Amino acid sequence: MDRPKRDHPVNDDVIAALRSGYALSPVRLERIHGGQSTTNYRAMCTGHDLFVKVYSRGAHLEDERQAIELTRVAGDDGVPTPRVRGSLDKDVLYRSGPVAVSVWEWINGRPELQGLTRRQQEAAGHALGQIHRTFSRHLLSREPSPWVQEWYAPDVNAIRNCAEGLLDLARGGPRHEDFDVLAERTLTERLAMLEEVPGLLDEVPRGLTTQVLHGDYTAPNLLFDGEDLAAVIDFRPPVPYLVAWELGRIAFDPRIITLTDGWIDSAATLISAYQDTNPNVDLQDVLFCGRVILIQMLTSLYGVEQHYRSPGLLQDDLDQFWELRHQAARRLLENLETVESTLHRLASRPERW
Repeated sequence: MDRPKRDHPVNDDVIAALRSGYALSPVRLERIHGGQSTTNYRAMCTGHDLFVKVYSRGAHLEDERQAIELTRVAGDDGVPTPRVRGSLDKDVLYRSGPVAVSVWEWINGRPELQGLTRRQQEAAGHALGQIHRTFSRHLLSREPSPWVQEWYAPDVNAIRNCAEGLLDLARGGPRHEDFDVLAERTLTERLAMLEEVPGLLDEVPRGLTTQVLHGDYTAPNLLFDGEDLAAVIDFRPPVPYLVAWELGRIAFDPRIITLTDGWIDSAATLISAYQDTNPNVDLQDVLFCGRVILIQMLTSLYGVEQHYRSPGLLQDDLDQFWELRHQAARRLLENLETVESTLHRLASRPERW
């Protein structure tokens, strides 16, 4: 299937924005692989490097300004975050012609995409605990979440119909490529796994905690320098959502589940560190974070849907992520009883009473 071409910012336009908005003359720009909603560069200037984020033409820049503000708030409360560089007009975002950019300090660190060591899991858990403690005081954390009711009542029939439509495309394309074979197998499995969703949802209590979160606290957005967490990046705009979702999403990261044998112990290490830093977390949010993220995995067709209907900026990455998360969902479903026994032990730690 031919994929539509996506617009990419032209280097000359980005360089012009850096000159006019920041009085910067980078020696050159180096494209950084990663990011589905922005195009990112390392700007190598005289004497120093900077990180440049270029927003898509349809981006809501006011939302992005709020996300940048969350980064600042978290950094002020001790979370390692990069500092944004203001434009000549003192704005955290700058638009010039066809591009809008933000400019950040360069962090010497990289994401660990093949699994985290114990110390890295502890660092990730402590940082998320601090983020949640800090953001629990955000004014919007007192507001109802616009998405939670939809999460509690997913349209499983619509998801099934979508999966069946994608399965037809995988089977009926003009060329039966490797991904078509993969999609046919995984979508067939997913259709069977969707039958488990109503029962899984029945056990989830209503009223799990919602508040402002990081919004995308995943392995690609955690930069490590060796064992140390150098920076948490890519905060999303402030919208309240489930604490259990964000905790479960990083503790049961698909990379950890699929690439390591001790993934349940690894998740426990992160969650325990999270509790140490955020001791007031509701016990229910810990108890059900594994089930919450499992339901999220099962009801999402992210990656395979983009492949056949609206290819992403880095679709090959999305193809790989679809396979990875599907494998993780299957493994988490098969081991859910053991996972929840571990979570019950963590929620019942004596020092919490």
